Amino acid sequence: MATFINYIKDSFEELKNNVSWTPRAELQRLTVIVLVFSLLFSLAIWGADTLLSRVVQVYFNLIN
Repeated sequence: MATFINYIKDSFEELKNNVSWTPRAELQRLTVIVLVFSLLFSLAIWGADTLLSRVVQVYFNLIN
C-alpha cells in the first residue's frame, strides 16, 4: 500500500513541477475554436446525411 501512495504523491509532484501547462487564455481560445469547428462539421454531416437520405428515398420511389 505504501508504494501505491508514493506513486500517487510522485505523480502529483510530476504534474506540479515538470508538466508545462497551456496558459488559461490560450486554452479558452483553442476550446472555442474546437467547439466552432465541431459544430460546423456536425452541420455538414447532418446536411450530407439529409441530402443522401432524400436521394435514396427518391430512387426507391422511382423503382416502385
